[in-house]
Amino acid sequence: MAGPGARARVGWYRRLYVWVLAGMVLGAVTGLVAPEVGKSLEILGDTFVSLLTMLLGPIIFCMVVGGIATVANLRQVGKVALRSIVYFEIVTTLALVLGLLVVNVVRPGEGMGVNAASLTVSHEVAERTAAGQSVRWTHYFTQLVPANIVHSFAEGAVLQILFFAVLFGVALAVIGEPGRPITRGIERLSHVLFTIVRFVTYAAPVGVFGAMAYTTGNFGAATIGALLRLIGTFYATSAVFVLVVLGSVLLLVGLNPLRTFRYFRSELLLAFGSSSSEVAVPGIVRKLENLGVSKGTAGISVSAGYSFNLDGTCIYLTLSSMFIAQALGIELSLGQQVLLLLVMLLSSKGTAGVTGGGFVMLTTTVSSLSLIPVSGVMLVFGIDRFMSECRAVVNTLGNAVAGLVIARWQRETTADQMTAIMSGRRAGVLAEPDADLAAPVAVRS
Repeated sequence: MAGPGARARVGWYRRLYVWVLAGMVLGAVTGLVAPEVGKSLEILGDTFVSLLTMLLGPIIFCMVVGGIATVANLRQVGKVALRSIVYFEIVTTLALVLGLLVVNVVRPGEGMGVNAASLTVSHEVAERTAAGQSVRWTHYFTQLVPANIVHSFAEGAVLQILFFAVLFGVALAVIGEPGRPITRGIERLSHVLFTIVRFVTYAAPVGVFGAMAYTTGNFGAATIGALLRLIGTFYATSAVFVLVVLGSVLLLVGLNPLRTFRYFRSELLLAFGSSSSEVAVPGIVRKLENLGVSKGTAGISVSAGYSFNLDGTCIYLTLSSMFIAQALGIELSLGQQVLLLLVMLLSSKGTAGVTGGGFVMLTTTVSSLSLIPVSGVMLVFGIDRFMSECRAVVNTLGNAVAGLVIARWQRETTADQMTAIMSGRRAGVLAEPDADLAAPVAVRS
């Protein structure tokens, strides 16, 4: 018999992730059977992503400010930030090295014999290439400090919002009692924002349906052609990273990897269906809180990870850049590959606010060195959408795991407590946002 803290079992047809999965499958079928119809449904996916990303900046601000302002010892905030950066550097380096090893063994671009001069650059690719080539080393420092915080919120510049939120939260903590009403107001605002997220999440199946229908309708199944090997290599490498690297990290902090992945399944499906890791941020933060992770730790680790802990993007960068070199018949020495990896350590961070995401990061990496012609990015542009789905999933899961690791490092909760909540043997701090489509919007006492 279930204990008093256990949740009542909910029918499968009332679970959000089931409907998201159904929307994903139906969208893929629609795009393949009726491509023109699929293309016309892009608006559904784009609108859903916009609905969630419009809340991203305010949620990060409220979470970080509320978390820091309620911490009596500001050294604790510094520890969270420092430990997050250390963890991010270790894990992203492992992702880059893994991608480099795999691409040298599998060599998916070998034998293509493409002539760089024959590559024609479309207008869309030219715009993204220009964005990537305009990124210089100073960009990673100048983009940290917002010139206008209102503009940062409008543009969704996560790193700038995080910087301002940290300063705002520290200021509230320093002034003490006079700032308490502002802190309480921000906490109440965060409850309102997460309630909006819950409402918007109900539309997830429709949004994922539209995004998948557009992807398959626009690119089809047969257009992958010779690049199918690169896609397969990328997905396989990502799976190895998730199971081996992230799985080992979870075991080290006492958590069951499969149970943890299952706990974040709705966020992973949303990221996959929409090809965006942004849409999963509110859900990840909410579920970390549900496990007992403090607001400050959840807010700082996840929002900073959005710019500094993009594991899926790191794998994509190494595979794609080396694929381009192999396809063009360019043999890079070990020293040149190490140099490329060092550039990727920089180019894979802090560009979340740049239009084009992972593709812009790839262009930035290629254009930073004269080893590979920039026009070579045309080879992977056509399949970037298929790879972005996997990138989004790995980025999402990597940041969820980061939040758990930092919380355990901070001793905010125990592995047994989190395991009990994940398995349903114990009620969490907050109601799970995706457990039941009919569940009330409430915070448990």
